[in-house]
Amino acid sequence: MAAVQDEIPGLVIHTVRQPEGQPASIQAQFETFHQLNPWVLCALEALTADYLERGASRVGIGMLFEVLRWRYVMATEGDEFRLNNNFRSRYVRLLIERHPEWARAFEVRSLRTD
Repeated sequence: MAAVQDEIPGLVIHTVRQPEGQPASIQAQFETFHQLNPWVLCALEALTADYLERGASRVGIGMLFEVLRWRYVMATEGDEFRLNNNFRSRYVRLLIERHPEWARAFEVRSLRTD
């Protein structure tokens, strides 16, 4: 599976420490994680495109996250949970922003926190 990881554009692993003091918002944590791990969005795009091309009309971000966890268990840095479930809703929004044609494939709820 390492060969697949090596083919992901932008795969660079960094370690980030959260500044002491007030904890960062979920959005700020997500932005840091996304900046350090741009390959996650690329991998989610590839998985989504493949799944929809195979005839699915709906796709769940939870399923996509579990596939990434299974495939790339050691490839992320900057968050103690590797692929933090708090980031799912942010990734769905990015996927739809980049691929508006996928809007009907995902269920999007309003954010409860920033």
